[in-house]
Amino acid sequence: TSKRGDLLSLGLARLWRLAPQIRAIGLSATVAEPEQLSRFLVPQQNGERQSADVVIAGGAAAPIVEMLDTRERLPWAGHSARHALGEIYDLIKHNKTTLVFVNARSQAEMLFQDLWRMNDDGLAIALHHGSLDVAQRRKVEDAMTRGRLRGVVCTSSLDLGIDWGDVDLVINVGAPKGASRLMQRIGRANHRLDEASRAVLVPANRFEVLECRVAIDAVAENAQDTPPLRTGALDVLAQHVLGCACGEPFLSDQLYEEVRTAAPYTDLSRTDFDDVVDFVATGGYALKTYERFARIKQAKDGRWRVTNPKVRQSYRLNVGTIVEEPMLKVRLVRSRSRGSGSTGAIARGGRMLGEIEEYFIEGLSVGDTFVFAGEVVRYEQMSEDQVYVSRANDSDPKVPSYMGGKFPLSTYLAERVRNLLADKRAWNGLPDQVRDWLSLQAHLSRVPGARELVVETFPRGNKHYLVCYPFEGRLAHQTLGMLLTRRLERARARPLGFVANEYALAVWGLGDMSFMIRQGRLDLNALFDPDMLGDDLEAWLAESALMKRTFRTCALISGLIARRFTDEEKTRRQVLFSTDLIYDVLHKHQPDHVLLRAARADAATGLLDLRRLSDMLMRIKGRIIHRELDRVSPLAVPVMLEIGREAVYGEASDELLAEAAEELVKEATG
Repeated sequence: TSKRGDLLSLGLARLWRLAPQIRAIGLSATVAEPEQLSRFLVPQQNGERQSADVVIAGGAAAPIVEMLDTRERLPWAGHSARHALGEIYDLIKHNKTTLVFVNARSQAEMLFQDLWRMNDDGLAIALHHGSLDVAQRRKVEDAMTRGRLRGVVCTSSLDLGIDWGDVDLVINVGAPKGASRLMQRIGRANHRLDEASRAVLVPANRFEVLECRVAIDAVAENAQDTPPLRTGALDVLAQHVLGCACGEPFLSDQLYEEVRTAAPYTDLSRTDFDDVVDFVATGGYALKTYERFARIKQAKDGRWRVTNPKVRQSYRLNVGTIVEEPMLKVRLVRSRSRGSGSTGAIARGGRMLGEIEEYFIEGLSVGDTFVFAGEVVRYEQMSEDQVYVSRANDSDPKVPSYMGGKFPLSTYLAERVRNLLADKRAWNGLPDQVRDWLSLQAHLSRVPGARELVVETFPRGNKHYLVCYPFEGRLAHQTLGMLLTRRLERARARPLGFVANEYALAVWGLGDMSFMIRQGRLDLNALFDPDMLGDDLEAWLAESALMKRTFRTCALISGLIARRFTDEEKTRRQVLFSTDLIYDVLHKHQPDHVLLRAARADAATGLLDLRRLSDMLMRIKGRIIHRELDRVSPLAVPVMLEIGREAVYGEASDELLAEAAEELVKEATG
């Protein structure tokens, strides 16, 4: 379901041509539509859908999955689950080996620190996530395999494919975001066919209780929620075309037929294919005059071949579809002398702790402390791609946040949450604290029905708020927020900003939106009309930085811009400058360029989640329920707490917002 899948499918298409008799076997425990995915394993011929045989194994022991019904007060918002630390520690203490999964690397660092501070029993607890040094990760894995660890705090770096010895319990901190992802994680415990995997879900806030409840039900039904297969991306195809030319000269007709045997590219038009080949050959019409964009050329025999050996070398260095945020190496050194300010010299070298994303370090000043690799460290200096840190004692360090850390709520779980909310009888299966919260919402405002959108308006301080509950995930909500603020500006509501979480969206401004709706000057049906995905969307995309960011990824994957050279890695600033310049040229002179089309498709399915937003707008059409309130509602508290949180790194904001939470809860409960 990703560009990695596209590249895999194209590689298989080449393999089928080289070895037509090959037999492929695919294994998966977490696929919603196995028949659909089985098309990956066999060549698609003559535009007809071909499928491999599907064998479904049965007879495995059903997993035992519970939700922690905490003895503590369950927060209304936040993601740290600190209220349940003692209970998580007790679970680790009473089991042989426990994996504690979290959804973000920043959360892993913080939870590990918290557990370590309360570890009076001296339990062997370790940390494992993708930004730690490989040697440190291997050390943790080896200790796990030997049964020497009681607990490992980890991210998705440990949720795939390997049997880690005798893990007898999986704890999932926070909402699982998807039934298939949760199933994958649960399967790490008691990794045997005849023994039940055991898992405990620990929701971090009241909304997450709803998500955990429906995820447990989905696991009991063995229901999966992998998204449907995607249409193959053109930037990935460009990389593959270049790779084929690096292997041997090719004829367009033959390669086109070969590519169409790959499941994601079955419906690829000849025009799109020829445009991609032309792009690899010239860079496209607008870039034709620049020789460096010409990577293949056509010989007299009609075959395409690489222009020179350097193209092959560059391809080898840049092949692949994962474009990560620029990473800096973190090295542990002795602290510089603080007697003369911070001008003392520091020793270079030092033990490698792992890698950290550049944008986090850019926000630090020398002397700032942060949590990394399970330690509190002080930022000493940055030199080229190296960050030098020393050990520190600080009770309030920052927690690095990572761009790759946020999973969107799956469409499938979102629908189940809406159905749970709409069925008051189902509330009996929820913890008392959550049931009381929903009952209070029903009394003071309204709990959303399965197919309706509840919109609340209320004053707070010297501003006016509009809060709605689409339950479609953070990405779709952020797009909706951008488009709503544009429409509210035109309606003279003077919006100032918006925030979104997985469940809700809040817009605030100077105009009294309650009064405007009452007077008929603001029509909610018109405000949420699906036509916002037309001109409003185009106008916003034209002026936002989002398209440039998406284009940058496509330019790197397609090979138009190289990330790595033989002598150096291209710096982030060089890549930004190159791709932004090219984007501006293409946007002006060739708006239908292959890469711009690829970037638009990416934005629609990824960062904007347009399909999901479109489905939601159609679902609620004619079913918008307005509640004019005199204060914040119980359901609005979590999204209201997101306001002002964006500038705080990672999950550390939970502390800073504790007072604000108390204040809002008091308001909401009267």
